[in-house]
Formats: sequence, structure tokens, C-alpha cells
Amino acid sequence: MSDSEDYEYEYDESDQSAMDANDDAAASGDEEQSFEYTDDEGDQGGGDDDGEIALENAYYNAKSERDAGELDEARETFESVIRLEVEYNKKLAGIEIEEEDGDNASEDNAMDVEEGSATTKKLTPLKYHGSWSFKAIKQLVKLHLRALDGKQVMKDYARMLRVASSPDAAISPNAMEKGVNGMLDRVSNLIGNSNIAATTQSNDDDDENDGSNDPHAFARNVYDLTLDAFHPATGISPNERLWFKTNLKYGQLLYEMNETVKLQLVIRDLLLSSGQPTDILEGNTKSWNSDSPSATATSTSTTTGGTHVMEIAALQIQLYSRLKDNKKLRAAYHRAMSVRGGIPHPRTLALIQELGGKMHMSQRNFHEASQAFFQAFKSYDEAGDRSRLRCLKYLVMASMLHASSINPFDSHEARAHRDDPEIVAMTNLVQAFHNDDIRKFEQILKKNEGRIMDDEFVREHVADLLRTIRTQVILRNIGPYTRIRLGRIARDLNDIPVGDVESLLVSLILDGKLDGHIDQVNGILVKKSQDVGGGEKDVNSASAVAANPALGGNNDGSVESRNLASLMQLTSALEHLTCMVSKVGGNKSTTSSFHQQVMQ
Repeated sequence: MSDSEDYEYEYDESDQSAMDANDDAAASGDEEQSFEYTDDEGDQGGGDDDGEIALENAYYNAKSERDAGELDEARETFESVIRLEVEYNKKLAGIEIEEEDGDNASEDNAMDVEEGSATTKKLTPLKYHGSWSFKAIKQLVKLHLRALDGKQVMKDYARMLRVASSPDAAISPNAMEKGVNGMLDRVSNLIGNSNIAATTQSNDDDDENDGSNDPHAFARNVYDLTLDAFHPATGISPNERLWFKTNLKYGQLLYEMNETVKLQLVIRDLLLSSGQPTDILEGNTKSWNSDSPSATATSTSTTTGGTHVMEIAALQIQLYSRLKDNKKLRAAYHRAMSVRGGIPHPRTLALIQELGGKMHMSQRNFHEASQAFFQAFKSYDEAGDRSRLRCLKYLVMASMLHASSINPFDSHEARAHRDDPEIVAMTNLVQAFHNDDIRKFEQILKKNEGRIMDDEFVREHVADLLRTIRTQVILRNIGPYTRIRLGRIARDLNDIPVGDVESLLVSLILDGKLDGHIDQVNGILVKKSQDVGGGEKDVNSASAVAANPALGGNNDGSVESRNLASLMQLTSALEHLTCMVSKVGGNKSTTSSFHQQVMQ
């Protein structure tokens, strides 16, 4: 072994002991540091994770019990979720929990009531409740609605609003809006159920009417509670957007319940909150004239403002349609149509246009009505609403009343629905109308094909439809004749009474569509413009017109003018000859059977 190797392995005893001491100290320091780090991490996160996991497990266990039909057990488990979270949050806040706190926690279920006021309830936020409590209470509200327990619904819904407004719960605006809208939609769907709260046991404390036994009163109480909670100025959780949307839903519900007085108050609140004038409620529509600067400035201010105007106008149009207040209805409709920049929901726009079309129909402005119904049909189609078929029926009806030669189903939007079972009957009706097939037209209406007559609005205009097609048939059938019996016309119109024929002819004469008179003694219609006794007069008149420039003729000596004059004379002579032949033929037995049929 070399000297270097001896030096490498031979150490001094003092140096060796110092090195061993340093290694032991470093090792002990590392172990102490590692132990402290692990201990801190366990104290900081382990308890929180265990509490959250316990709450989550309890919540989903309650949902499983609910899905299994164990409703009573599900209610108890949801209540236990709320108690667990309250205890957990109190522990995190350093509040000592006594044994009785678990029972007292349920006392927070009731609403805080101001002393000295038995009818006014003031909501206050609930402390130590979190997101799991909010979810559990929401499920409890659904269970009470399923059981038709109105009293418990009101109690737990108020508790849900109090938890949502608590800063400790940290409920997101989207979760809050989703929960509230879901509750309001379920309540609206229960309006037709008169058995609401039928299973609620009556209590001895009847000095307060919560409306739990009346579905309409129950719905009003739910909406009033929601509006109070989210009122922008006085609510426990001010939310102007949610308050506005809730008011719109409330107004629609009041319209369906036919409570017009309260609906007008809701509309007034909406107008005031959006900064819009309320003059229209008193019948003063000057400020909303589409030509006025104020209307233009208001309607073009902002997109949100324009959308709010149209949403409120939709409620107003429904209200005034039901009240038959045509003046205010026209003002509200023109107010909505003058808005620029608003982006309402297609269903809202369709509702405005549909009711506007009905307004035009009542004023017999069939052309404007058909345009409004067509726009409503497209808006409903865009929203995916089945009401588009109803508007398509109205469009077809308005088009026929307008006596338009354009088939509504020629548009590509309507063509896609022409084979729908509800529309096939309307398609056949339009075809019979354009073909002047009065018998097929009336047959479709009598058989109520496609449930056409089930619609009240269609029934109101059936008489106008029949009058329109009968008028068309009369003008077509009497065209070649100068004299025709009223009985013959009645048979052409599917054997209607002669009195109805006289009424139709009088309307045509007064409207200037028919030049003639009615011989009521003999029951004959005589057309003046083609009177047989005026044949010679017609010939002379034609010659005079052609020869006299003052009567419209042109006697400039040109070839064209002479040819025109000769042609007019020849035409008049042929007409005179035809009349004379008819007059002579009428006295002979060789008269054609068709001519005899016409004169019968």
C-alpha cells in the first residue's frame, strides 16, 4: 500500500468526531423541518377537505333518497346537510358549538318578522350558511311543491332567499338567478292546479292569510316575496336585472289570471324603473308618437333600454287587447314598432306582431294584418315555438280577406309547413278560395278539417271569409250577362237565401264594383253598362267619340286614327248585332237551353 493510500484512509480522531457531530446535527435538522412541514399541511387542509366531502356525500345521499321515492327521508337528510354546514362554518369561525345549537339551528328556518307588524315580513340574511345549504333548501322547496304544501314552500323559499343574500354563502349571481327562475316557473305551472296546499294541515293560527290554499294568492305571495328580496333600493339582495325579469314574469302571470288592475300597477312599476313615461296609461300618447323627437330619442338611446321598452309594450298590448281599449292598444303597438336598437327575444317580438295583426284585422286593414302575421310567423319560427302554426293560419285568413292573388304558401318560410297536419286544411282552403270553389270552401269549414274552427279568432272572421269568396263568385258568374235572376245567383252560391244575395249585390254596387240595379219585383239583376236597349246608342256614341276630338277622338287624318275609328265602329256594330240576335232568339223555341237556364 502506498503512502498516499495510507494518508487517504488514516484520519485524526478529533477531526472524525467533529465530522460525525455535524452530520448528526444536519440529519436531525432535516427530520425536524420535514416533520413540521407535514404537520402544518395536515392541520391546514385535512379538516376542510373532510368537511366538504361529508357535506357533498350527505347532499347526494339525500338526492338518491328523493329519486328512490323516499321523500320523508330525503327531507330529513337535506335538513341535516344544512345543520352540518352551519356547524362546520361556526367551527371555522371559532364559535363554540353547544349541544343545543344543533336543534336551534332549525329555528333559522322561519322569517324574521318586525315587531309590531303582523303582515309585513322583513327578510334578513342567514349567517353561517353556504352553497350546500342553498342547494339543499332549493331541493326542499321542490319537494314541498311536489307535495302541494304551500305553507312549507313559502317558508323554505324565504329561507333560500335569505341564504342567497348572505355574504357568507357566496352564491354566484348565475346560480341565484337559475334557482329563482326555476322556482317561479314551477309556481306558474301550478296555477291551474286548484289543489295546491290541499295536503297542508290547518293550524290554529289563522290570523295571517298566507294564501297557501288559494293557487292564485299563493303565486302572488311567491312573486311578491321575490320582488321584495331583489328590489334595487330596499331588497336584502338588490339585483335590478333579476327584479325587472321577475316583474315581467309576474305581469305575464297576472295576465293569464285575468287580474288586470294589478297588472296595470306592475306595468307602471316597470315603466318607472326603466325611465319610460307612463302617459300611455292615462291615454296620453303624444310623447310616444313615432314622429316626435322624444320618442325617437328614447327608442334609440341604448340597446338595453330599447329591449325593455319592447318587453313592457308586449305586456301593455296584451292588457289593452283584453280590455278592448283600441286607442291605447294602437299607442302601445306603435310605441313598440318605433323602437330602434332593441334586441328582444323573438317570442316577445312575435307576440307584439301577432296582437298587432289582430288589431289590424279588427280595423279591417287586411293588408297590414297579413304583413304583421307574416312577421309574427317568422319570429315564432325563429324561436322554435309551435305558435308559428297558429300565426300561419291567421296569415292565410288575412290574405284571403284581402282578396290577394298571392298564395301565402309561395314563400319559402311557409312552404316548409304546408304538409303539416294542422296546415293541410288551410292549404286546401286557400286552393278552393283561389279557384272560386265555393262548395269545397264551405265543406272544409263545416267538417272543421284540421280543427280550423276551434280557434276563436278564426271563428270571428268566418263570416267575412264567406262574404269575400261569395263576392268573387258573383263577379265571375255575372260577367258575360246583362240580366240574371237572383235565384240563379243563389244556386251558384251553394243555395244561400235570396236575401243574402241582395245584400251582397248592394255592397258591390255601393263599393263601385258593379254598375247596375236590382229589380226586386221580378228578382232580376240588371247591369247598366251592357243594357240591350242601348245598342244603337252605343254605336252612335262610338262614332261620335272617334270623330270628335273633344270626346276623346283623334281626327288628325292619319292612317292610325282612321284605322282606330273604323275598328271602334266595327266593334260597336258587332255588339249591337249580338244584342239583336239575343232579343230575337229569346222569342223563339230554338233558344238554347243554357240561355234559358240563365234567365230562370
